Amino acid sequence: MRVSNVTVRRRIFIALLIGVFLYSLLIARLGYVQVIQGPELLDRAENLWSRDIPFEAKRGMIYDRNGEVLAYNISVPSVWAIPIQIKDKPAVAKQLSSLLKADEKNIFRAISQREMIVRVPGGRKIPEELARKIRELEIPGVQIAEDSKRYYPMGAFASHILGFTGIDNQGLSGIEKVYDDMLQGKRGHISFYSDAKGNEIPGEVEKFIPPKDGLNLYLTIDSNVQAIIERELDQAFAMYDPDDAMVVAMDPKTGEILGMASRPNYDPESFRDYPSEIYNRNLPIWKTYEPGSTFKIITLAAALEEGKVDLDKEHFNDPGFVNVAGARLRCWKAGGHGNQTFLQVVENSCNPGFVALGQRLGKESLFAYIKKFGFGKKTGIDLIGEENGVMFKMDRVGPVELATTAFGQGVSVTPIQQIAAVSAAVNGGKLMKPHLAKEWHHPITEDIISTVEPEIVDTVISPETSKKVRYALESVVANGTGRNAYIDGYRVGGKTGTAQKVENGVYSKSKHIVSFIGIAPMDNPQIVVYAAVDNPKGVRQFGGTIAAPIVRNVLDSSLRYLNVDKRKDQMPKEYMYPDKKLLEVPNLLGLEKDKLHLQYYSIPLEVEGNGDIVTYQSPKPGSHIEEGSVVRIYLGDKTKKDD
Repeated sequence: MRVSNVTVRRRIFIALLIGVFLYSLLIARLGYVQVIQGPELLDRAENLWSRDIPFEAKRGMIYDRNGEVLAYNISVPSVWAIPIQIKDKPAVAKQLSSLLKADEKNIFRAISQREMIVRVPGGRKIPEELARKIRELEIPGVQIAEDSKRYYPMGAFASHILGFTGIDNQGLSGIEKVYDDMLQGKRGHISFYSDAKGNEIPGEVEKFIPPKDGLNLYLTIDSNVQAIIERELDQAFAMYDPDDAMVVAMDPKTGEILGMASRPNYDPESFRDYPSEIYNRNLPIWKTYEPGSTFKIITLAAALEEGKVDLDKEHFNDPGFVNVAGARLRCWKAGGHGNQTFLQVVENSCNPGFVALGQRLGKESLFAYIKKFGFGKKTGIDLIGEENGVMFKMDRVGPVELATTAFGQGVSVTPIQQIAAVSAAVNGGKLMKPHLAKEWHHPITEDIISTVEPEIVDTVISPETSKKVRYALESVVANGTGRNAYIDGYRVGGKTGTAQKVENGVYSKSKHIVSFIGIAPMDNPQIVVYAAVDNPKGVRQFGGTIAAPIVRNVLDSSLRYLNVDKRKDQMPKEYMYPDKKLLEVPNLLGLEKDKLHLQYYSIPLEVEGNGDIVTYQSPKPGSHIEEGSVVRIYLGDKTKKDD
C-alpha cells in the first residue's frame, strides 16, 4: 500500500525532532562533562598521572621573651620510594637494607605496596652522608626528599617546659604538644607526571607546592632567669642528693612564668634514653604534697582581710603545743616560743599561733579563702599534666582538720598553685592565671599575630591587706625563720615550709619536703620564687636552712640581671648565731700603705702591687660584705693614681 506524502513528511519530521533531541542531549552531556565535570575529571586524571614527593613544613621556632632561640629545625634527608618504578624489588630491598641497617623484609613489603609513593622503613631523617650514598646508587624509583628535625640548641635547658616532638615532628609533651596545631604548619610537595608504568612523562613540567611553615612562639620565660634556676638546682642536687627538687619564678603582677625547672632532668633530643616518669612528670605542675608552713600565708591573708588579728598589738602565748578536740598539735620548737606578738607568730612560723587564727576564722571562712586563692583546682597553666591538689571536703572538716589546715598540714597542693596564690597575696590581691605563651609571630615577616594578655582569675584580698602581708613576710626574712634569704640592699620577704612526707599512710619521722617562697622587692614585687627539695640527705631538713638559700641566690642573681636598684630602706636584719653580720666596705682609695693596718685591721685585706698608695679596691666602697670576707686592693704610685 502506498504511503501518502503527508505521512512521509510527518515521519521525517518526527525523526528529525528525535535526532535533534538526541543530538541536544549529546551536546548537553558533552558540555556537562567539559564544563561542569571538567575540572574534577582533570584533577582525577592528574592524580592518576602525577606523583608527589612531600616537603615537610618547618615547625615554628620557640624563643624566650627576649628572642633567645630555644627550639628550631634543621634540614635532614629522608628516603621515599615510588613502588611502580622499582623493577627488581628484592634487589633494591637488599641494597637499602645494608645501607639503612633496617629489616630487609620490611623494606621489601613497603616498596611492594600498591601506592603511588611510600616511606622507606629506616629511611626517616638519616645523616647527609648516608643520603649521599643512596643518591649515588641511582636506583629508579628511590628518591631523597628534604625533611626537618627538631633541634634544641641548649640541650636539657628548660626541657620540662619545652617538651619534645616525635618522628613526624608532632608535639608529644610540654609546650610542643600544647601548641602543636599552631607550631606544626602545612606540608608541601613536588609533583611530576608519569605513565601507567610509572615512567616520567617527557615534556611535562614539575610543580612545586611550597610548605606553609608554623608560627613562631615567644615564651614568657627569661633565659637568664632560667639559667640561674637551673644552676641552683644542679648545685642543690649535687649537695643534698634529694629525691627531687624544683624551682619556679613568676611575675606576680602578670602571671608570666619567668623560669621553671626540676630535677631529675632529661635531654629532649634523646628522651627515649630516660625513664618515662622523668620526662612525663613536670613536677612544678604535677607533684602534690603537703605544703607545710608556706601555706600559712593564706591563713594570714584571710585573718587580716577579715579583721581577725592585729599583728603588732595582739599577743599569743605558745607553750609548744595546743590541744584541739583531744589531739595535741605541737609547734616545731620544743618548749614553744612563749609570749609573742602575732607578727612574731608569723616570723617564728608558730603552729599553735596559726591554729588560733584558723579558729578565729572558722572553717567556712578559712576554706572559702583557700578556694578563692585557687587551691583544689587547676590553675589552667598552658601545660599538660597539671594536678588539682586535694582539700578536705567541708562535711569532713572538724576542729582538728581546721587546725591542721591553718598551718599547712592535711591538705595537698602543687607548686604552681602555691606560687600563684602567694603572688595574689602580695600583688594587691589579684589571683593571676599562670602562663608560658607570650606572643605568636609570623614565620617570615616576624609580625606579631597575637599576644597572650594577663588574665585575672579573681580578687581575693584588698590592696590594704596585701600591704600588711608584705610587711609580715619581709619581717620573716629580716627577723624570723627566713633569715637565710636576706639580701643586702633588696627588700626581700618570704616564708619557710617544712612538711613531713607521707609514706604508706603515715607521716615519716625522717623524710621531709622543705620549701621556701621568696618575693622581691616587697614594696613593689617584681618576682616571686618558690623552691622545694624532697628529702635532702645528710643535713637537718628545714626549709630555712636548705630551700631559703636557694631562693636567695635565685633572687639575688635575678634582681641584679633585671637591673633592680638596691635600696637603703630595707628592714634591718636581726642577727642570731651563726648568722654573719654585714659590714660596709670603707673607701680605701688614695690611702697610704703604712696607714692600712692601723685603721682597718678588722677587715682582711688581700694586697697586690708594689706601690705606696691604694689605686684600686674590690668590692667598691659603700658596698656590704659578710664579716670575715676579704677586700682586695692594688697598690700603685701617685703618678699612676693621678693618671
